[in-house]
Amino acid sequence: MNYTLKDIAKMIDHSLLHPTLTDAELTEGCQLALKYDVAAVCIKPYFVKECAEILKDSDVKVCSVIGFPAGNGTIQAKVYETRLACKDGATEIDMVVNCGKVLGEDWRYVKKEINAINKECLKHGAVLKVIFENDFLPKDNYKIKLCKICSTVGVAFVKTSTGYGYVKQANGDYNYKGATEHDLILMRKYSAPEVQLKAAGGVRTLDGLLRVREIGCSRLGASATAAIMEEAKARLGLKSEKVVNLSSGY
Repeated sequence: MNYTLKDIAKMIDHSLLHPTLTDAELTEGCQLALKYDVAAVCIKPYFVKECAEILKDSDVKVCSVIGFPAGNGTIQAKVYETRLACKDGATEIDMVVNCGKVLGEDWRYVKKEINAINKECLKHGAVLKVIFENDFLPKDNYKIKLCKICSTVGVAFVKTSTGYGYVKQANGDYNYKGATEHDLILMRKYSAPEVQLKAAGGVRTLDGLLRVREIGCSRLGASATAAIMEEAKARLGLKSEKVVNLSSGY
């Protein structure tokens, strides 16, 4: 399949979530998102209002994260976070599930949480993306069950990772895999057709974006937006009406 430069841009949620980012850097990141006309900016909750002001005359959406990055807040706290973010201008919400409840197989709680936050999103005309944090989930059955719950509730997206789900290794180091092909294929297979798929964590190149698109993702969370878009422009000869061939690079 072939894609225009705009197709590529509108697959990207530009991520501005690193804990050390200053207000000046967040503002600069929002301007970068405008420059490339991406799908959305994923922004820290306290900066949603400022982000919405910067993006107000564009079709770049404002996305706030909820329960980020560990997902351990109460349901009530997450719902309140969601309400505040929507009132501040967010039209998309990326929420981290309570991974301890998932691992404990307390599916009633997990469904209740996802449903409550999805309902709050719908009240404000926002869409919900549910982050599984797959690095914390060692068995596929957890991910499959989450896909089925999200499909039943009717959320807009299921999402692989926060990008910050580091797992302690035997040698004491921390690392993460992020959006693996295995998980993306699994999540696409077990989610309802109308539930979209977002990859996040570890995809930093144009070919990586094209690969997750081929698997079935409609969004990619990325901090390497500029690198991806500049590579796309170079491949297109700087003309947005040309296309990127999906098979290029494979």
